[in-house]
Amino acid sequence: MATYVLIHAAAVDAWYWGPLAEDLRARGHEVVAPALPCDEESAGLAEYADVVVEAIGDRTDLVVVAHSFGGFTGPLVCDRVSADLLVMLQAQVPAPGESPGQWWDNTGYGAARQESDRRRGVAQGTEEDALSLVLHDTPAALAAEFMAEHQRKQASAPFGRPWPLTTWPRVATRFLMSSDDRFFPAEFMRSMVAERLGFQPDEMPGDHCPMLGHPKELADRLEAYRAAL
Repeated sequence: MATYVLIHAAAVDAWYWGPLAEDLRARGHEVVAPALPCDEESAGLAEYADVVVEAIGDRTDLVVVAHSFGGFTGPLVCDRVSADLLVMLQAQVPAPGESPGQWWDNTGYGAARQESDRRRGVAQGTEEDALSLVLHDTPAALAAEFMAEHQRKQASAPFGRPWPLTTWPRVATRFLMSSDDRFFPAEFMRSMVAERLGFQPDEMPGDHCPMLGHPKELADRLEAYRAAL
């Protein structure tokens, strides 16, 4: 039995991990999915990591899964606990000394996103709604509940502070991306992961939140990573 530690993205709560957590528990695993203090102006990445480490407690056989903005917190957790595996799930990959606010320009996200939008026929300057941009492959009822009940105010504190690690933690690391995400386009993610982690990401179907649209396949992928250790 493993303990899966699920770290959510910015401006949301941990609810969206529900379908994946249910599947993992049905396979006999324990799941820890803490709510990060996104709306607290005093809380930065260090405080986010504190919350996750406290939630883990004395559990062992840890698989840490970090989604989207959770990519800044996941490695910090793995630097403090003895994890067997870190899975970066459609996640932002930080660089030493880089603040989350700098990540967007440093990775060339803006130009890559514009090009992806152009190819999809989205006019420059057009603001897509979240259902189209990040939840287009999520079942409609889940997407509607997510948007109505589980959005949170995101405090600015984490974005201006440098990512504190000087090197990547000593933990087996995999990157799993959603090939159909419109928010973090596939070509951009492949390039960013290769540059920052030195390997090519694995890919699965889904939008920005594959834990809602493809929970069983995501669980299968995570279990395969764990079995291969």
